[in-house]
Amino acid sequence: VQLQASGGGLVQAGGSLSLSCAVPRMILSTFWQTDFTWYRQAPGRERELVIGISRDGSTNYGDSVKGRFTISRDNARKKVYLQMNSLKTEDSATYYCNARGSGMDLWGEGTQVTVSS
Repeated sequence: VQLQASGGGLVQAGGSLSLSCAVPRMILSTFWQTDFTWYRQAPGRERELVIGISRDGSTNYGDSVKGRFTISRDNARKKVYLQMNSLKTEDSATYYCNARGSGMDLWGEGTQVTVSS
């Protein structure tokens, strides 16, 4: 099972980007029981939690993105979405999707987000 992250790119500060994380090969019932989290890592910095959504739809946020980022999941399409608004230069990083549940701990390849001033 692989996580497919997409949607990264270059955007000006104040702009928006949407990322998605797809798990096309995951059994639907397993997807329903999986918690998803976006992490990010900038050069020279440790990986940090950005935002997560649990199997019941509850969300948790890193302090730096509260009020700007939202996460949602489409269980039917087996996708998780990260909407990033009011982007700042310090949001520039490689963003990683993580899936945990049912004994799994999966990481996707990162997608690069660059916010220019």
